[in-house]
Amino acid sequence: MVEIGKKKLDSGWIAARSTEVDLNGVQLTTTHPPSTTDLSSPWIEAVVPGTVLGTLLKNKLVPDPFYGLNNETIIDIADSGREYYTFWFFTTFQCALLEHQHVDLNFRALNYSAEVYVNGHIRILPKGMFRRHSLDVTDILHPDGQNLLAVLVNPPDHPGKIPPQGGQGGDHEIGKDVAAQYVEGWDWMTPIRDRNTGIWDEVTIFVTGPVKIVEPHLVSTFYDNYERAYLHCTTELENRSAWAVDCSLNIQVTADLEGNFCLVEHLHTQELSIPPGSCIQYTFPPLFFYRPNLWWPNGMGKQSLYTVVITVDVKDYGESDSWSHLFGFRKIESTIDEATGGRLFKVNGEPIFVRGGNWILSDGLLRLSDKRYSTDIKFHADMNLNMIRCWGGGLAERPEFYHYCDIYGLLVWQEFWITGDVDGRGDPISNPNGPLDHDLFLVCAMDTIKLLRNHPSLALWVGGNEQIPPDDINIALKNNLKLHPYFESMGGVSNVSKDLLPATDDPSLYLDGTRVYIKGSMWDGFANSKGDFTDGPYGIQNPEDFFKDSFYQYGFNPEVGSVGVPVAATIKTTMPAQGWKIPVLSMQPEGYVKEIANPIWEYHKYIEYSNKGLVRYQIDLYGEPKDLDDFCEKAQLINYIQYRALLEGWTSRMWTKYTGVLIWKTQNPWTGLRGQFYDHLHDQTAGFYGCRCAAEPVHIQLNLDTYFIEVVNTTSKELSSIAVEASVWDLDGTCTYYEVTDSLAVPAKRTQIIVEMMYPKSENPKPVYFLLLKLFNTLDYAVMSRNFYWLHLPGGDYKLLEPYRAKRLPLKISSKVSITNSTYNVQVNVQNSSRSPDFDRLMDRMNHGKRQIENNSAFKKMLAAECKKKHVGLLGRIYRHLVSSDDGLKVVEVDGTDSGVAFFLHFSVHAANRDLQEEKDTRILPVHYSDNYFSLIPGETMPVNISFDVPSGVTPQIQLHGWNYSDGLSISIY
Repeated sequence: MVEIGKKKLDSGWIAARSTEVDLNGVQLTTTHPPSTTDLSSPWIEAVVPGTVLGTLLKNKLVPDPFYGLNNETIIDIADSGREYYTFWFFTTFQCALLEHQHVDLNFRALNYSAEVYVNGHIRILPKGMFRRHSLDVTDILHPDGQNLLAVLVNPPDHPGKIPPQGGQGGDHEIGKDVAAQYVEGWDWMTPIRDRNTGIWDEVTIFVTGPVKIVEPHLVSTFYDNYERAYLHCTTELENRSAWAVDCSLNIQVTADLEGNFCLVEHLHTQELSIPPGSCIQYTFPPLFFYRPNLWWPNGMGKQSLYTVVITVDVKDYGESDSWSHLFGFRKIESTIDEATGGRLFKVNGEPIFVRGGNWILSDGLLRLSDKRYSTDIKFHADMNLNMIRCWGGGLAERPEFYHYCDIYGLLVWQEFWITGDVDGRGDPISNPNGPLDHDLFLVCAMDTIKLLRNHPSLALWVGGNEQIPPDDINIALKNNLKLHPYFESMGGVSNVSKDLLPATDDPSLYLDGTRVYIKGSMWDGFANSKGDFTDGPYGIQNPEDFFKDSFYQYGFNPEVGSVGVPVAATIKTTMPAQGWKIPVLSMQPEGYVKEIANPIWEYHKYIEYSNKGLVRYQIDLYGEPKDLDDFCEKAQLINYIQYRALLEGWTSRMWTKYTGVLIWKTQNPWTGLRGQFYDHLHDQTAGFYGCRCAAEPVHIQLNLDTYFIEVVNTTSKELSSIAVEASVWDLDGTCTYYEVTDSLAVPAKRTQIIVEMMYPKSENPKPVYFLLLKLFNTLDYAVMSRNFYWLHLPGGDYKLLEPYRAKRLPLKISSKVSITNSTYNVQVNVQNSSRSPDFDRLMDRMNHGKRQIENNSAFKKMLAAECKKKHVGLLGRIYRHLVSSDDGLKVVEVDGTDSGVAFFLHFSVHAANRDLQEEKDTRILPVHYSDNYFSLIPGETMPVNISFDVPSGVTPQIQLHGWNYSDGLSISIY
């Protein structure tokens, strides 16, 4: 018997332009099949899943559209006509069925419509980019198992034209179709020339017996403060045979345990009889769980997942079909917060302060992969974010995306395919009535809901971006996505008072029933709730402004954005030498310094590091950049400050003014130069680590407006027995200010002001200085949060940091590596082994119960104030702990005679044995770092974990660069 289940058809495809093929689909799949091994014109190797443009790129028939200005040389569908990007895709597949077996040919998505031919038989796939197609091909398969498949894929009906001025969504014609709207270009993206035509999601064949399992729906409910839970499940069963069948329907729920073991939590069997050729719906009795392991968002707890397996066994046949899914027990509630007016989310009864990002898609050419999704979502978790918004001009994201959001705890806001720019405003004015075919839109929406609804990470549905759908679509979505009464909440208290719900009211009978539907991204608790374009702003801001009460007036900002230039290596890899020229400055009459970027940067949507009338040119704060490397390094300093301040400013007003914020945007689906925490090549900017720092669940921060030190506690537990340490260091490595505030407690889910950082008000403060904040547990001196700032006095700048580069500070670097298959895990400890000029005296004073508080004009003279005799200097204790034995690690010592802060250190991983020509990029990407772009005071050590996969035949090498180490240091890992 052929094994039941799914088989992907993701290799062996060839493609050809339809105008170059003289045969029809019947001939291609009967008498004149093209050879998949003898590629001759017009047939070429195809990318499936993928797009026509991806196939052309794979065969080097077009240049890389993401490199330099190459995209301008690729013919646009508006100029070529739709036929130019209408392609045949052809493959063969092996499938020979036994008696009573059935097989479906499944297309999870394609763009935009298609004719499918299997062994000479035609099936027409209707229009729509976001719908699944399932074809029963049981009766047309060849007895010998050798089958021919040809698919003629047509582009969107309204691909549109690109106006000379570009714009949001081109001429907006794409909005007439139910398709991704970004493809005509945006202010962060150039046009995709084929409009993503192709079989862009997986193709599979799926074998079953006489009975097929269809669209199971899983829902959990809770009682007694989450002590008791019930798993509800409804599924459809389709009898594909010509006779009535008796079958056993089974559901099994297991929990993974340590050591590759699993615990069977539930096993339930139901005997059923299904009439011939019919489809029935069956709802299981609710399955009871006592104290189940709950699924929590990132930063709130563990992402516990159970495996649910549903099987159907047919009498006198055996197992007919099987379905499995990871399931998380959790309850999401969403209301408008009375205190702030912002939308409030609760997970398992606990309010969650949302700090997340806007997501476009992983790759503009839809080169989507499990590995890329895994990296993308882990990056978001590494940044301590807890929500991703799937923007309406992009995709209904794929199950693989949601799988990793389930794994890493990222709540997902999923929008449907409406944007204000393309569906009601813009230049030219777009169609306010949405797509031409409203029924098609709803078909795609209903199918998308069924595809994604079982994922615990999915938090809410939204009708559109900065726009609401047309009335009929909006009403239909609202009705279809109505909440089950159990999930209708008011202040988090369920309206359902009865214990177990009757079977006729089982929540798994709803299309979804568990998540709210909001009609648009600026309505009902988002922005000003009225759709008046009160999201943003999108340019660079003065860091202190994020903390001011006047900065943003509404409780939840769905979009606020800023800069995002990547590292120099990325620019050199994605642009020719003409694109390595840094912006030229132009003084405008009103005193505004404007950046004039080179044409390639302009094409890649560069956003300035100044903001007319608001923010002075930030790069210049560090001195005029000499070249691309210098410019990009200084840009990273600003990226770090900008995004840390953004999130810290929002968190400073947690629950008193704000309920959440989503940054526009976290990533780039192409090689853009704005609004990103990591680039398209998967290398992080320093903004990534500024965000990571600021979004810690427990965090210490400096309010840049008031200069009060604040402790943020987003967790559900009170922080007690904690202390705050603030130390200021000058450019000579002298500690000029030291203060400890102890015996502190911070309530759960609270941002609490601790003490003012008085150094700027002291006598003769330094114009540029470093501030290190640490939050300690006083019971064991464990560091709960660490935050390092470089600061200047009001009205000043950072130009004194330029000569600081000449300092030669000694470093001690130890490393230890473990290798599993091709994955390297490296533990690195970096120690600033310099000693401040007053180090011994500072340690002596601390260990005798003294607290250093401020300095006078002399560099080395210290003024000390008496502190409590019971307090021993935390800095001294932690220092002695961190410089303990190397424990067999490989050690590299870097000589240096100066003392000071080792400033802005950052790792990168390279292929040591790759061609090292200057124009070649030797980086190994992606890499996961536990921290990067960090600074160390004298005597301090930073442990960093580094993880990456190494291509076959490549020897990796870790390098460390920094403000004081521009030439870089190689770190031994062997």
